[in-house]
Amino acid sequence: QAQVKESGGGLVQAGGSLSLSCTASGEFYTIDDFAWYRQAPGRQRERVALITRDGVPTYSDSVKGRFIISRDNAKNSQSLLMNNLTPEDTGTYFCYARARYYSLPSPPPSWGQGTQVTVSS
Repeated sequence: QAQVKESGGGLVQAGGSLSLSCTASGEFYTIDDFAWYRQAPGRQRERVALITRDGVPTYSDSVKGRFIISRDNAKNSQSLLMNNLTPEDTGTYFCYARARYYSLPSPPPSWGQGTQVTVSS
């Protein structure tokens, strides 16, 4: 199964920006979908952005127009640029990767350990 590791995050004031990165490693053919999920205390995990292997992004309504997801297929990596952050963006952000493998059946998608993003008002 692919392993994924996030980097970035931290503490920022409202209105500021942060960038997250994630790299997948292991034995797989390619990463089909990369995504970022977040989970705030007491709330369910929600997907904020996804990008297909062809580079087509989708965003949740709560981050549309503020966050930008991108990927580098050669490096099996993705990034999330978060602009105009608000306290409601606070949470743990998780990298998600759905890999394609050389043999079937495929293992389930991979998740990172999460990185904390805190936005102060």
